Amino acid sequence: MILLTGFAPFEAQAVNASWLAVQEVAARWTGDELATRELPVSFRGARQVLRTAIAELEPTLVIGVGEAGGRSAVGIERVAVNLIDARIPDNDGSAPVDVPVIAGAPAAFFSTLPVKACLAAVRDSGVPVEVSYSAGTYVCNATFYALQHLLAPRPEIRSGFVHVPRAGMTTDQLATALLAVLDAARTVTSDIRVPSGTLD
Repeated sequence: MILLTGFAPFEAQAVNASWLAVQEVAARWTGDELATRELPVSFRGARQVLRTAIAELEPTLVIGVGEAGGRSAVGIERVAVNLIDARIPDNDGSAPVDVPVIAGAPAAFFSTLPVKACLAAVRDSGVPVEVSYSAGTYVCNATFYALQHLLAPRPEIRSGFVHVPRAGMTTDQLATALLAVLDAARTVTSDIRVPSGTLD
């Protein structure tokens, strides 16, 4: 079982590109069982929905998808940090500043996806893509961190997070990228070694 999540609209937007892309993936999916969930843009609510879905479905692969303004490429996130620093309130009106996602937990968790194999797969699909080393400090990062923390004792379950641009790509392109990520995450046993770092 695969669990793929996207987010509800926020910041007065009518739609969220991540959820549109997840729905398109589900419509095009022909592989193993795939379940999708729309998460609320809520620091507390998103992790609750995610935790419930994982307990209910017992997936072997979990990939969260979020929307990022200002990005021009799909971002395969590599690391989640234990920090919330909300520039705007979530949809519940909560705007924590400089607080941990989970008190007393490690400073960061890495994705357990084969990140660089996912990068190569999306690149081969023709969609602009990059490895990202910051998922931000808002609900996406908090949800990614909570996911990795939850599954840290269960290494048999692969998990990670992908950011899609808010604008500049079609839903079809985003779904094509996510399908490539899913294919790599399901089939690649050991990640490839290619450079993808940054100089800044």
